[in-house]
Amino acid sequence: MKKGRRNFPAKFKAKVALEAVTGGQTLAELSTRHEVHAAMISNWKKTLTDRADELFDTSRGRAAKTDEELTARLYQQIGELQSELSWLKKKLGS
Repeated sequence: MKKGRRNFPAKFKAKVALEAVTGGQTLAELSTRHEVHAAMISNWKKTLTDRADELFDTSRGRAAKTDEELTARLYQQIGELQSELSWLKKKLGS
C-alpha cells in the first residue's frame, strides 16, 4: 500500500525549526529524532529566519482593519450607484 503525505502541525514545525536555529544539534540528528527529512527541517528553518520579523510587526493588524473599512465603504458606494442607476432608468424609460 502507498503511504500518504504526512502533514505536520505548525506548532511542531516551529519547535523543530527553533531547535535547528539554536544549533544544539545537527540537521541529521534532528531529522532522526523527529523522524523528518533534513531538507524539510532546513526549509522550516529558512522560513522561520526569513519571516521572523512578521511576528513582531504591529502594523499588520491595522492594515487588515483599514482594508475591511475600505471594502465596506466601496460596497456601500456600489449599492448607492446601483439604486441611482435603477431610478434613472425608470425615469428615462417612461
